[in-house]
Amino acid sequence: MEKAQASAMAELTLRGVILGALITLIFTAANVYLGLKIGLTFATSIPAAVISMAVLRLFATGTILENNIVQTIASAAGTLSAIIFVLPGLVIIGWWQGFPYWLSACTIALGGILGVMYSVPLRRALVTGSPLPYPEGVAAAEVLKVGAGSRLGEEENKRGLSAILLSALAAAAFSIVAKTRLLAEEAATFFKFGAGATSMSTSFSMALIGVGHLVGLSVGVAMFVGLLISWVGIVPYLTAPLPAGADLADLVGTTFRMKARFIGAGTIGVAAIWTLLKILGPIVSGIRSAMVANATRKAGNAGLLELTERDLPIGIVGGTIIASMLPIGVLLWIFAQGGPIAANPIPVIALTLAYVLVAGIVIASVCGYMAGLIGASNSPISGVGILAVLGASLMLAAIYGSGGDPDRAQALVAYALFTTAIVFGIATISNDNLQDLKTGQLVGATPWKQQIALILGVLFGALVIPPVLDLLNSAFGFAGAPGAGPNALPAPQAALISALAKGVLGGDLDWGLIGIGAGIGAVVVLVDELLGKAGKLRLPPLAVGMGIYLPMALTLLIPVGAVIGHLYNRWALRQSHPEFAERMGVLMATGFIVGESLFGVAFAGIVAATDSDTPLALVGESHLAIPLSILIFASVIGGLYAKLRRWASAPLA
Repeated sequence: MEKAQASAMAELTLRGVILGALITLIFTAANVYLGLKIGLTFATSIPAAVISMAVLRLFATGTILENNIVQTIASAAGTLSAIIFVLPGLVIIGWWQGFPYWLSACTIALGGILGVMYSVPLRRALVTGSPLPYPEGVAAAEVLKVGAGSRLGEEENKRGLSAILLSALAAAAFSIVAKTRLLAEEAATFFKFGAGATSMSTSFSMALIGVGHLVGLSVGVAMFVGLLISWVGIVPYLTAPLPAGADLADLVGTTFRMKARFIGAGTIGVAAIWTLLKILGPIVSGIRSAMVANATRKAGNAGLLELTERDLPIGIVGGTIIASMLPIGVLLWIFAQGGPIAANPIPVIALTLAYVLVAGIVIASVCGYMAGLIGASNSPISGVGILAVLGASLMLAAIYGSGGDPDRAQALVAYALFTTAIVFGIATISNDNLQDLKTGQLVGATPWKQQIALILGVLFGALVIPPVLDLLNSAFGFAGAPGAGPNALPAPQAALISALAKGVLGGDLDWGLIGIGAGIGAVVVLVDELLGKAGKLRLPPLAVGMGIYLPMALTLLIPVGAVIGHLYNRWALRQSHPEFAERMGVLMATGFIVGESLFGVAFAGIVAATDSDTPLALVGESHLAIPLSILIFASVIGGLYAKLRRWASAPLA
């Protein structure tokens, strides 16, 4: 009965599509600017869901499924903005002076559409048939449910709404105060460790506490293990012996960025391959069940299919993937003009298309798995970009060799970056799509309608991103690009990925670092399998790789949140209504993510409007800010969970 009602609700509406497109404009522009400025983007699903609910409440006919479509469109476009981790590299190396509109838009669109198509069979493998937590997908669903009042029992709904509002306001308020500099956003200390040096750092982010609560203890412990490997083992080893009079902050930071992260990339690479091997069975099963569903549909029995089986027909999916190879081939041919590939383009382009097809499915699977593991916004997608550019660069090095004429090498580096941009489009969308489809599963959405919404989101994003990139390039330029001024945007990921391509095709990449990471990854895979056979707490290899690759400031609080969530859930199981008590914890964690995400959107707009990195700063840096932040942050978290326990344990009647 509930399914029938769900399917009869307004879902994919013109009103929802227009609203999703408008939110896309705002979020995509903000994400592009912030990503180029500080190397991070924010997840747009939850903020989009909140805004959508606020707008659609003005209409009597607004539904939870329509809200879900709006957040799906906006999140697809917002996530696609991560293409800025690759495309600016073409300007940085001097191959492009700007961003040719149609060439850029078509590249982004085709990569994104392929990502949507690859995610159709993956949905069955990694969403409906998987225990992955999908923290942000679950959080978005909880936001939609509370907003729609879909929980049974008015009192439950009232308390749930109170929990999410209180934690959201707390997270946003703390972020606002931190931006004034009265409190610190991060704390870091650098010190000698053995013969070398290392660092300890954290951000004061309630969103990361929320993510940790949602991902669970196993992922949290794995990330902490990766963090220890990186900062207790790798960084001290690589910084030893310390040069006389060395600036520890500069030495440790440079070592982590230029060496340790490559080790992390190697670990992620091995973990990614192992993850793919493990999920091959479910993927094949997913494709098989999709074909069965397609046969049922062709026989005129579409109405007999469960709602969760109503994907885009697998024939359309396969046909779209194959058909997209032609326009991608045309784009590659256009791009290759003026370089060595133009002399004999057909075999190289054919090989590139094969690489896009194979790398696409591998990367889509891995990114979808990572989003399921720790959420799209915390997934180290730039690490996947590293692997993608290495693959493209090695392919070209095998054909043309490395080193030699600088102009020829530059052209090959540019082609490798352009190929990576297509593959990266697949990665960014897969990273987001499965999360959105998880949200849809939890609220009773129709998969094929969501998949159409994802394609629309890709198209909107592809139209918006190039002019924003062009505007920022004209106004500021990118650090490292020819003629870049003092106010140039750093574009850190694009610079790193460009350096990798140059390293492979120039013949000076340190493969030893990636090999060390691969060795660590192999050991972690073995330990995880042994723990699984012993029935102990698992150690997900990808989570360990992410712990190595990501800065400590972005990872430390996720294990802390995981421990807090674990202790809370153990307490919840002892209550008279354990399911309700546990759900209240999910809503509190969701609120942390919602509050900080919404403020992130607002702050991005303020930064762009004022052209200032610190538009809300009231005071200069103070030595009291960090201890105050630690005290207030811990007190607020403790107070909120104490309040949550009172709400969750009080009688519902």
